[in-house]
Amino acid sequence: MPTQLFERSRKGEHALLIQPHAQGAPDDAELEEFSELARSAGATVASLVTARLDRPNPATLLGSGKLEEVKAVCEATGADLVLVNHPLTPGQERNLEKVLERRVVDRTGLILDIFAQRARSHEGKLQVELAQLRHMSTRLVRGWTHLERQRGGSIGLRGPGETQLETDRRLLQKRVDMLQKRLAKVEVQRSQMRRGRLRSEVPRVALVGYTNAGKSTLFNALTGAGAYAADQLFATLDPTVRRIVLQGRPMVLADTVGFVRDLPHELVAAFRSTLSEAREADLLLHVIDAADPLRAERIGQVDAVLAEIGAGDLPQLLVYNKIDRIEGAQARRDLPEPELAQAPSAPVPGGTVALARERVWISARDNLGLDLLREALSDRLAQGRVVGELELPSDAGRLRARLHALDAVRGESHEGDGWRLRIDLSEADAARLAAQPGGAALRPLLPEVAADPTL
Repeated sequence: MPTQLFERSRKGEHALLIQPHAQGAPDDAELEEFSELARSAGATVASLVTARLDRPNPATLLGSGKLEEVKAVCEATGADLVLVNHPLTPGQERNLEKVLERRVVDRTGLILDIFAQRARSHEGKLQVELAQLRHMSTRLVRGWTHLERQRGGSIGLRGPGETQLETDRRLLQKRVDMLQKRLAKVEVQRSQMRRGRLRSEVPRVALVGYTNAGKSTLFNALTGAGAYAADQLFATLDPTVRRIVLQGRPMVLADTVGFVRDLPHELVAAFRSTLSEAREADLLLHVIDAADPLRAERIGQVDAVLAEIGAGDLPQLLVYNKIDRIEGAQARRDLPEPELAQAPSAPVPGGTVALARERVWISARDNLGLDLLREALSDRLAQGRVVGELELPSDAGRLRARLHALDAVRGESHEGDGWRLRIDLSEADAARLAAQPGGAALRPLLPEVAADPTL
């Protein structure tokens, strides 16, 4: 019996949402986030159906009774697209489309679609297309039977030709290989830029956080960069990097893609070079929506993604944003309690977070508390640095040149036959220069090196 076909809507923007859940009532926060994801993709939410999954159907995920209910709601509301807040196997997706006679997209496909709309840079577009092709490769169906290689019998139809399915897979794999080569070239260029920043020893700070926590608004407030910011999920996909000067000390600030619960592994893998801005930072500004009732859970979810990309051990400064949405809230800076200063900052059981990390409460939109944040940033980046004045004789030109190459000179004047420099550099760089020939002038500025007779 031939497979029944259906005509897919050309619009596909009037969506019915299916929220599977375990025992108990569905999570209202998950429902709201899924609805926001659908709206961010450009869909109009026609209706929402919850489905309890005690024993998921391996063929369709949902039971036959629930499928009948979903189809009836689709027909009543005119929904031409079904979005499922759960990962679907290729077989489940195809079977659901046959039963419901509508296009079906799971959570992974929905997030990929949003990323495809938001990517602006060449690298971002390549990364999204690569993730989409990898997702699509498991969903190719045998839809071109008229070109299939026959297994026997029919004279004139036998031959060595490949099936259309095999052709599609071969062409798709060629495109994947080409994208991987292009991304490898882009990654080399990005790595060279990062190595340049490493050589200059300019501190690197990355903004991370749950999507729509206000990272781009804060980035613009600190840098004046004018990066795109909107009250929507995944407004930022491509990293934006700016060099700023804070209390006379230069640093590099990077705005990164927002995280979300159950972020598809295809995206984590495809955006590895983008996420490397967070992985290679000296300090993470973990931006949190202070008005979110699930903010503690969101912190744990962001920490989990950071651990997945290899940035779980980096120092963090928690920035509670959007205090303008909390009645009576004021900007403040909460220093970690001394006895908790060495405590781990990872999420602990029960959905809470150890209070070892410093917290600053701000409103980036209203410019509230930004002075406290800049003060906290300056204090954190000053730790482990050598700051002071240095007198160099005229024959110390090589040391002076090295200090300038490290971008460590904050001021300079001629003093007789030499120079007087105001310097700011890391202790590691200062110790390395002090140990080299001609670096003796740096030794008195080092806290422990000065008493070390081996130098």
